[in-house]
Amino acid sequence: MAGARAAAAAASAGSSASSGNQQPQEPGLGELLEEFSRTQYRAKDGSGTGGSKVERIEKRCLELFGRDYCFSVIPNTNGDICGHYPRHIVFLEYESSEKEKDTFESTIQVSKLQDLIHRSKMARCRGRFVCPVILFKGKHICRSATLAGWGELYGRSGYNYFFSGGADDAWADVEDVTEEDCALRSGDTHLFDKVRGYDIKLLRYLSVKYICDLMVENKKVKFGMNVTSSEKVDKAQRYADFTLLSIPYPGCEFFKEYKDRDYMAEGLIFNWKQDYVDAPLSIPDFLTHSLNIDWSQYQCWDLVQQTQNYLKLLLSLVNSDDDSGLLVHCISGWDRTPLFISLLRLSLWADGLIHTSLKPAEILYLTVAYDWFLFGHMLVDRLSKGEEIFFFCFNFLKHITSEEFSALKTQRRKSLPARDGGFTLEDICMLRRKDRGSTTSLGSDFSLVMESSPGATGSFTYEAVELVPAGAPTQAAWLAALSDRETRLQEVRSAFLAAYSSTVGLRAVAPSPSGAIGGLLEQFARGVGLRGISSNAL
Repeated sequence: MAGARAAAAAASAGSSASSGNQQPQEPGLGELLEEFSRTQYRAKDGSGTGGSKVERIEKRCLELFGRDYCFSVIPNTNGDICGHYPRHIVFLEYESSEKEKDTFESTIQVSKLQDLIHRSKMARCRGRFVCPVILFKGKHICRSATLAGWGELYGRSGYNYFFSGGADDAWADVEDVTEEDCALRSGDTHLFDKVRGYDIKLLRYLSVKYICDLMVENKKVKFGMNVTSSEKVDKAQRYADFTLLSIPYPGCEFFKEYKDRDYMAEGLIFNWKQDYVDAPLSIPDFLTHSLNIDWSQYQCWDLVQQTQNYLKLLLSLVNSDDDSGLLVHCISGWDRTPLFISLLRLSLWADGLIHTSLKPAEILYLTVAYDWFLFGHMLVDRLSKGEEIFFFCFNFLKHITSEEFSALKTQRRKSLPARDGGFTLEDICMLRRKDRGSTTSLGSDFSLVMESSPGATGSFTYEAVELVPAGAPTQAAWLAALSDRETRLQEVRSAFLAAYSSTVGLRAVAPSPSGAIGGLLEQFARGVGLRGISSNAL
């Protein structure tokens, strides 16, 4: 294992070199990743084997949420509501200072909300109900599974058997089936009206308007049976009052190809011609005008472009002028869903808009623990199959550092006063690159503005701030924030790569007496951007 340890040290050194100074690891991050890679979280096992570790993880999440928010906790002791949601489900109510926490008055009645959740959970696959996880501008960003079909409503155990391909599914538990559930199942005619009616009530309670469906299918089919459904194909049009967006995104199986391609997402394009893929991209026109994206080309995008464009869309929804919340879901809600929830949380944090007091190591711990581990992502299973969607999420941060992903940019544009003519530096920076011309050509009107700044590569730095004319502190602060965004995301990614390479990364590689482990670890290092690092330099 000497070669393995050297490779891990090289990975850590490479992460440090990529961001200048090594960020201190969040206390417990290593323990979190060790536990995550060892077993899948189940709420009812929280006090069993490894329970003390899980309790520390849960407690740390509550502490980190409490830094910037007042919140209520929806108890899910022993998985009474959902066996694979956190035992302490956080309902963020409003941002607050330390002084305000002493006078916190809840704006909700937890018992009534808990009752609504109990009634609505049958509507969703595996009982994974609509759950708010991010609070931004007073709006709830929520996650869930897709709608349940007949297979699950008429017997969760049988459903799980088919859904898992005949395996002994970890969630084929009977504790989720209550007397009320049985009563609902006995009324065939009004079954969907009742359970989906409760689901709609919960969505309205959370002020959700936009529902983004990441499924590549209209309905999930196993052995010829429709085992799940979705809002977009609800025959009774119960969800017609919501704005439905079908944004098909490859499932976790596709990320085996990502790993097999040396962790390179560029040029990796999903095969949209597969028989089971029947959900086309569908976005209302009024939501796409400001994004300048040719959505008709979505089947030609590689994994980087597709993830970037979907994230831009989600950010535009949550940053709109209305007070409407957002729901993101895939099928089970524990692979693609945490990918985009985590990217949303980190992107908004990097702009200084949420979790404002958390440092890079702290926000990394929170999103890994809460968005992935405590919501049931099956990392052990995914690693065994090489489906590294979890790793992809944090390695992908290098692709969203620029200003085009910043919610600050949109907010700043909305607040600009009307002018008769002329451009400020901020106007120039806001122009799309293709509109402002070359940043290197002497024939470009804008070459002198951007020529000497690293911002010419698409990212703003403090050098760019120096170009702002005197008397414009607002523009300087705005540009500085964009520069800070890049730095913060790089620090999160570096901290993740260092921790992952020393824990999960090594475990994903099987020992080999031939010494092949060194080559595999080198492949891992090259895939995460550490090609130039050598253990000889340590």
